Amino acid sequence: MKKQKEFRFDKARRVSAKETETFKKAIETTLGVKRPARGRPEKAVGEKFQPISIRLHPMIIAWAKKEGKRRGVGYQTIINEVLMAKVAA
Repeated sequence: MKKQKEFRFDKARRVSAKETETFKKAIETTLGVKRPARGRPEKAVGEKFQPISIRLHPMIIAWAKKEGKRRGVGYQTIINEVLMAKVAA
C-alpha cells in the first residue's frame, strides 16, 4: 500500500463536542484515571492582574525590554516587579 503524503482534510468529517466528551469518558473509564484539567490553573481573586493602559517614556520601555530579554521574562513582568518593590518599600 502506498503511503499518502498528505491527509485529505477536505474529505475528513468533524468530530463533534459530544463525541469528544464521550471519548474522554471512555479513556477515563478504561484507564481508571481521571484526566487532568488542561490549561493554567485559575488564580485567586486577589492574584488576578488588571489590564490597564499607561504611557511610559520610551527609555523606560527600552530598558524593561532589554532587562526582560537578559532575564528571559517579559518586559511587563520587569515593570511590574519594579513597581511592586517600590510599593513594598
